[in-house]
Amino acid sequence: MSQRLTPACRRSYGRGRSAVVRLLRDSPGGVGNTRGDKANFESLINDVSTKIFDRFPDETEFHPGHGRDSTLGAERPSLPEWRARGW
Repeated sequence: MSQRLTPACRRSYGRGRSAVVRLLRDSPGGVGNTRGDKANFESLINDVSTKIFDRFPDETEFHPGHGRDSTLGAERPSLPEWRARGW
């Protein structure tokens, strides 16, 4: 089963895990380049924060469009840094 969370993100159920989040453009270390558009970045970081990080536990796996797989718990402490730097 799959549930759309954001335009570029789906949550998958099954395989004995509570959730697996598949991101199409995000990567570990940030939410991705929004080509310097502050409004797009604010929309993206807010969606990722509220629809993913605020909803799912630390052990939730994610598989980004770029880079290595990770868990929300490993990336969660970096949210303030991502917001501050703007990508």
